[in-house]
Amino acid sequence: MSALFTPLSIRGIEMRNRLWVSPMCQYSAVDGVPNDWHHVHLAQFAAGGAGLVIAEATAVSPEGRISPEDAGIWTDAQAEAWAPIVAAIRARGAVAGVQLGHAGRKASTTSPLTGGRGTVAPEAGGWTTLAPSALAYDTFAEPVALDAAGIEKVVEDFADAARRAVAAGFEVVELHAAHGYLLHQFLSPLTNHRDDEYGGSFENRVRLLARVTEAVRAATPDVVLFVRFSATDAAEGGWSVADTVAAARLVGAVGADLIDVSSGGLVPQQRIVTGPGYQVEYAATVRRETGLRVAAVGMIDDPALAENIVADDRADAVLSGREWLRDPHYGLRAAAALGADSPAPAQYTRAY
Repeated sequence: MSALFTPLSIRGIEMRNRLWVSPMCQYSAVDGVPNDWHHVHLAQFAAGGAGLVIAEATAVSPEGRISPEDAGIWTDAQAEAWAPIVAAIRARGAVAGVQLGHAGRKASTTSPLTGGRGTVAPEAGGWTTLAPSALAYDTFAEPVALDAAGIEKVVEDFADAARRAVAAGFEVVELHAAHGYLLHQFLSPLTNHRDDEYGGSFENRVRLLARVTEAVRAATPDVVLFVRFSATDAAEGGWSVADTVAAARLVGAVGADLIDVSSGGLVPQQRIVTGPGYQVEYAATVRRETGLRVAAVGMIDDPALAENIVADDRADAVLSGREWLRDPHYGLRAAAALGADSPAPAQYTRAY
């Protein structure tokens, strides 16, 4: 009996297994609208055996995009474009999720598909970026510190985006509070130098994330709600694993169902040693200290490793990204390797 291929039910939504697809930016949308690329890209993972497919970081506002080519869900037209993609994922046996994000000071940057790096100027289609404090990331343009009205807009934008996501058929919504994007920027003392109710103490720095979580839960009471954290900034004086545990307890108390545990991304001086499953112990710590469901992510490319993580109760599920890109049938291959019942669609059973 494979632990990895045991179903997981949250709020009545059943994921057929615990091998999930992590959100991966495609930088292929036009005006935030997903297209045929996104449809084929995401549906193939469902056919390949994933239990949950999470669409890429999807901007809650135009200024929240990482690049001008990012997908969004700040308009009804964007939500309508997501609907057939969601339907295709569900038709192939997987649950569809979406990661809602705001890039903050890391917004308005050149798509990596162009080979460039840096801020896109306004005359080239860029925009003024926003952050908790006017501190630039590396060589990117200096952002404008959000005022009270701007913070209220961020909360409203996340709630409105969640409503549209549910209308489009998504059953899982993930709030992106990791990898150096806006909500993470508020959490860390390295990027949050405010002296108002959103800066200074831990309680103040987590206030925006708590408000966003509460607002999304109120707007979408039945959706399965994840929050992704960077467990550590991996930089002196930054956000820590202990902070993540405390913040996870807080968001769990106001409506989060699962904590997705990653790391890093906030500052260029981070020091991270990577390797297979290198972030799993962060997830295990959050699970052990909070009692909340967690997902582990980070080079979980081997079915045996993924199985051991779940079987050993270090995480309730595992998320992989690049391995699904290398093999969109990773789920089918993993089931075969572990001797589990295959989630292969009928059209593929002759191969499994």
